[in-house]
Amino acid sequence: MKVILLEDVRGVGAAGAVATVADGYARNLLIPRKLAIPATAANLKDLERQRETIHRRQVQQAKTAETLAEKLAGITLTLKAKAGEGGRLYGSVTNADVAEALVAQGVEVDRRHITFPFPIKTVGAHEAKIHLHKDVEATVKLDVVAEEEA
Repeated sequence: MKVILLEDVRGVGAAGAVATVADGYARNLLIPRKLAIPATAANLKDLERQRETIHRRQVQQAKTAETLAEKLAGITLTLKAKAGEGGRLYGSVTNADVAEALVAQGVEVDRRHITFPFPIKTVGAHEAKIHLHKDVEATVKLDVVAEEEA
């Protein structure tokens, strides 16, 4: 099925592009989430008129992502986790933990955009990468400390 992408979709294409995808992928994921619309003659005609708007929106999103990346570069998050002997955690630090700590700092980031170079299973200094835009990625420093036992 041919679709017109309204947003950048990893592995498929950029906003404004016409892509061929599986019918089920288009019907069940892209179209309901408003990431794409069917590539009909009328929609293709509208796309030509909307290309400038899409381009301006992408430039604005890139500027916003750059500003947020600069703000995130200066942040060091302290995360408390239960740890045992030798500083080994009873689990691991997740992207949801990092997103929650960022909200406490006044920065809202989708947890799905947070990744780690390797799983965080020990106390100490670590890093998290945050994908903000297709060309913008920020790094946040994490300081994982053992939770005080009562």
